[in-house]
Amino acid sequence: MKISPLEPTTRAERLAGEIAASVLSGEFRPGLRLDENMLAKRYAVSRTPVREALRQLASTGLIDIRPRRGATVVRTSSAQLETMFGAMAEIEATCARLSAVSMTPLERRRLAAFHETMFKLVQKNDAEAFTSANLELHTQIYLGAHNDIIADFATGLRRRLAPFRRAQFRTEGRLSRSHEEHRQVVKAIVAGDAGAAHTAMFDHMSLVEESFERLAETI
Repeated sequence: MKISPLEPTTRAERLAGEIAASVLSGEFRPGLRLDENMLAKRYAVSRTPVREALRQLASTGLIDIRPRRGATVVRTSSAQLETMFGAMAEIEATCARLSAVSMTPLERRRLAAFHETMFKLVQKNDAEAFTSANLELHTQIYLGAHNDIIADFATGLRRRLAPFRRAQFRTEGRLSRSHEEHRQVVKAIVAGDAGAAHTAMFDHMSLVEESFERLAETI
């Protein structure tokens, strides 16, 4: 499996993020039926991206889709999220470890250079652009592992947790903290230090979960 260095964000993916934000903020409460026509009008889109967005959100556990009943907001348990974030931390840490061993010199230079460009987004406090750049940075690390099967797992888990990972950037100061956490990961990968890369990425993903939990407590 070959994944592109940067998978373009589709309208359905952006819409899934917007709907997820409404769920996480409490605007769309547990038990609410998410009517496709209502969502299409609210977000000024056709029903096609709405339908795809709802399918994406169903894989996260945020909503439940049943035949003839449509989509309904559910209450995601903390245990379910902990399990998903735990798996994500393990697989991303493995990708970082393998990248430290397997990345070519050119891939290492590109990763370091790209990380440096993200500082401008931190300075601007541009959460939307930082979210897209964050996706590319992690994807470069998946590719750098040079293991298609593991990259597949990482991509699948990322998609399931995408709404929660996007939500973390709504916490105050999270962009700068995330950038510094990335710096530790990138530094270890560029140096070829597999153990440090694994630890830095695992710690980073644990802090992603912590940031989301801190946000959830406020909504």
